[in-house]
Amino acid sequence: MLCGAKLVKNGRHPSGTQRWRCPSCGVSSVRKRPDLAQQQHLREFVLWLTGKHSQAEIDGTQTGRTFRRRTAGCWEMRPALPPCETLFHAVMVDGIWIGSWCLLIALSDTGRVLAWQWCGGESTAAWSALLEQIPPPAVLVSDGGSGLPSALRQCWPQTRHQRCLFHLQMNVTRHLTRNPRTRAGRALRQLVLQLSGVWDEDEAILWQIRLDEWWRAFGYLTRERTLLRNGHLGYTHDRLRKAWFLVKNTVRKDLIFTYVVYGNPRTTSPLEGGINAQLRDLLKRHRGMSEEHRRRAVEWFLTLHELSLEDALTTAIPAPTRQRPEPLQELDGPALYDTGLDAAEGLWERAGWAGRV
Repeated sequence: MLCGAKLVKNGRHPSGTQRWRCPSCGVSSVRKRPDLAQQQHLREFVLWLTGKHSQAEIDGTQTGRTFRRRTAGCWEMRPALPPCETLFHAVMVDGIWIGSWCLLIALSDTGRVLAWQWCGGESTAAWSALLEQIPPPAVLVSDGGSGLPSALRQCWPQTRHQRCLFHLQMNVTRHLTRNPRTRAGRALRQLVLQLSGVWDEDEAILWQIRLDEWWRAFGYLTRERTLLRNGHLGYTHDRLRKAWFLVKNTVRKDLIFTYVVYGNPRTTSPLEGGINAQLRDLLKRHRGMSEEHRRRAVEWFLTLHELSLEDALTTAIPAPTRQRPEPLQELDGPALYDTGLDAAEGLWERAGWAGRV
């Protein structure tokens, strides 16, 4: 206080805060802790962002304006997962689009979120940035996205690759449709759907024998050509050809029966049906947010999937701010290139006496 005397306890404030009083001058006050207030605001913000209640319900008002004003600075706090140092038998990876950003997520076979990476697309550099955050597992399970095979060879050369069987079946169905017109298409689609019943080595060998039998019976159809309307030669059964080469390349690269030998998951369903589905539901509940706010909501959700609320709050750091480019200084003297128009440039027909012939 102003008198410099030592304060003593003097009951509590109606809010529960300890009150202090000066025995000399009698002035009383409470000790303010801005850091504790900010932490409480961040806690309320995260509970709202990852929960199902509206701002008005949390704030106890009709509009939630007080809540928005109190937690406006919380959007700048960015959570982060601790570095992954545990070795896992299998890791599942997949990408999900959040606005114009692609989010790559890595999930262990035990259901643990290991890391994520924001990028502009599923490129080799983006996948490499994700894989470098995780110790190499025995098997990687993916949906066969572009850029991943080369990133896998660079970062985890000893890791085996498992192609998601569900995505393989869906991709073949996309080429052949659910009701193929030709007998060859129906036989190939039925053969790919039978992958769901392959669990041991004998069944895998029998399935590959049936695939060879299909090729001997219908392989000639993938090479037939016909004259198209534009006058060029094209493949008569183009959809069948694409579906066949999709299955053939997957088998040739040994990406289809890795789970038979290593016992790893054979689909990315725990990631797509679990984490990704919950992220879509979260963004649907908070629809209308800007792209940057959606990114922050996803980051908090993934962090709380692995850490408790109190531990997650301690990892939050301010997000880097974008620096605006400085405006260019105008040089003294006449402009070499400008936006002004002049009749002397011949941009339009002259009118009046000067324009007569």
